[in-house]
Amino acid sequence: MHTMHRKRMMLVTLPPLVISLLLFIIFFNVQVIRSPLIPSSKTIILQTQFSLLIGILTRVDNYNHRHFLRLIYGIQSSPIAKIDVKFVFCNLTKPEQRILISLEILRFNDIIILNCTENMNNGKTYTYFSSLPHVLPHKYDYVMKADDDVFIRLEPLALSLKPLPRVDLYYGFVIPCASMNPFVEYMSGMGFLLSWDLVEWIGESDIPREEMFGPEDKMVGKWLKMGRKAKNRFSNKPAMYDYPGTNGKCSHELIPETVAVHRLKRWDRWSHVLEFFNVTKQVL
Repeated sequence: MHTMHRKRMMLVTLPPLVISLLLFIIFFNVQVIRSPLIPSSKTIILQTQFSLLIGILTRVDNYNHRHFLRLIYGIQSSPIAKIDVKFVFCNLTKPEQRILISLEILRFNDIIILNCTENMNNGKTYTYFSSLPHVLPHKYDYVMKADDDVFIRLEPLALSLKPLPRVDLYYGFVIPCASMNPFVEYMSGMGFLLSWDLVEWIGESDIPREEMFGPEDKMVGKWLKMGRKAKNRFSNKPAMYDYPGTNGKCSHELIPETVAVHRLKRWDRWSHVLEFFNVTKQVL
């Protein structure tokens, strides 16, 4: 008690100048903590305008390529969108896959395993979209299906989505290649996007369920046409395209406005694309 009393007496008897200095320091520290120059979690949430899930359809055994794509998308972000990238494949079939995939899930938590036999055009895309409302912990504004040989630039993608509707939207690279009309046929499987209401419709409607088999991107366009869905459509040409010289009129030279480049099936193509967009310019 005597010690506490002495401490109080010392504080009271401090010179006014010292007390003023202490109060200034306390006030300054509080102001720094509250300063708008230091972003808070609330600020980040307010800046985010929509959410997007990108599901990259791949195969279980593509371990090295999956790790490479984690690097590609792990260094990208957008201030206006919450973007999650996940890898999607069908049921595991080998004992070693259970160990290796379990390690990936524990480390990265970015894998969706569908209840299907691995395929391209025999219902995998249908299973992907129809399963999402049941397996995801929350819904997204948009869901994208992408190939694993496409480079997607997340910030330009988000900026292109910013002014578009959040419902009944079908977005991508319209086929045929020469067309600029998004209502003509369907969006290329390189990477097309649906608003969440269309994802839910795919899971609920009998139309997709009875029309699962065939070229997966073409089938999605057929479902939407039969269901009279996707009244809002956007074909992002020329910002989405196939790698130069790989696919006729679907290809053109790399351009700064690029959102997605497809058909990167060789490392020299990946290297060319990453160099063109200066992805590693700040490192070496």
